[in-house]
Amino acid sequence: MSAAAERVVVAMSGGVDSSVAAALVAATGVETVGITLRLAAGDSRCCSLDDADDARRVADRLGIRFFVASYAERFRAEVVEPFADAYLAGETPIPCVACNKRFKFDYLVERAAALGAARVATGHYARIARDAATGRFRLLRARHLAKDQSYFLFQLGQRELARAVFPLGELAKEEVRAQARALGLATAEKPESQEICFVPDGDYAAAVARIRPDAAAAAGGEIVDAAGRALGRHDGVHRFTVGQRRGLGVAAARPLYVTRIDAARRRVVVGEREALAVHEARVRDVHWVAGTPPAAPVRARVHVRYRHAGAMAKVESLPGGEARVAFDEPVTAIAPGQAAVFYDGDEVLGGGWLAAADPGRA
Repeated sequence: MSAAAERVVVAMSGGVDSSVAAALVAATGVETVGITLRLAAGDSRCCSLDDADDARRVADRLGIRFFVASYAERFRAEVVEPFADAYLAGETPIPCVACNKRFKFDYLVERAAALGAARVATGHYARIARDAATGRFRLLRARHLAKDQSYFLFQLGQRELARAVFPLGELAKEEVRAQARALGLATAEKPESQEICFVPDGDYAAAVARIRPDAAAAAGGEIVDAAGRALGRHDGVHRFTVGQRRGLGVAAARPLYVTRIDAARRRVVVGEREALAVHEARVRDVHWVAGTPPAAPVRARVHVRYRHAGAMAKVESLPGGEARVAFDEPVTAIAPGQAAVFYDGDEVLGGGWLAAADPGRA
């Protein structure tokens, strides 16, 4: 980014990453404005008043303007409640994708426009490049893969990438903290959460029960095998995810895993590990970063979870915003509701939501 006369709005969450992102943008000489989108509601710890105070202290240290905008009601309606509804529908949601798209880009861009800023910066570990031949923007993994967050950004398109700046894309976490210390930023030693921000204790089932108490209380049912034979009972489908082994409450001669969740009949289906092997999966609501789907099937490394190493597959775009993913080798524990993200080397081609899998297909 050049030091041309422009204004850049930086999303400041109150953490060290966004603090250093703001510092790096300000160091280029452009007018820099920090904004915290306050998302906390009730007992949520997400982007709370304390976080806003930390961000304000950093903005004061950097000498930049700073604002707080409250989006608590929208955050609950667009992220928190859909998270609970997905679990109750037998899925394993990943709310960070929706949060990143809607709040750290869509709403941030709106706020930036109101402030006369054409570009927004965030503390994401990812990179943006522009294809010289086509002029299209490309979303790339961070240089240091240990902190790469491109998986969560697959819904960004050409409009968002044209306006986005990722100052941390070339840095390792240790370098970011070192810069924060050197600048005397109040967030330099602030720890980062490894859990979903509004479920800080990691107890997803309890969170669902708080968000949708009536539905959670009525979600109990049977634990059955593949043939439908009852093996036991459970207290709610939202307590399970595909691939889960612990906490089933069923005794068996061999280890059993959750292989499917039939939320309509409130059934949790279990089987042996071999039943988790998936050769082909269907992906819904697919978004292609380039703006249009490929005309022919593409080879890609497909990540079916954030920390998944990825598996080579043929990805075929289908009508209705869907895609078919045929894996070279079977992949285990594919959970509906998780994101499947398609990579060509370091480049994010696109992704969508795992809707259905075909276990055991040859």
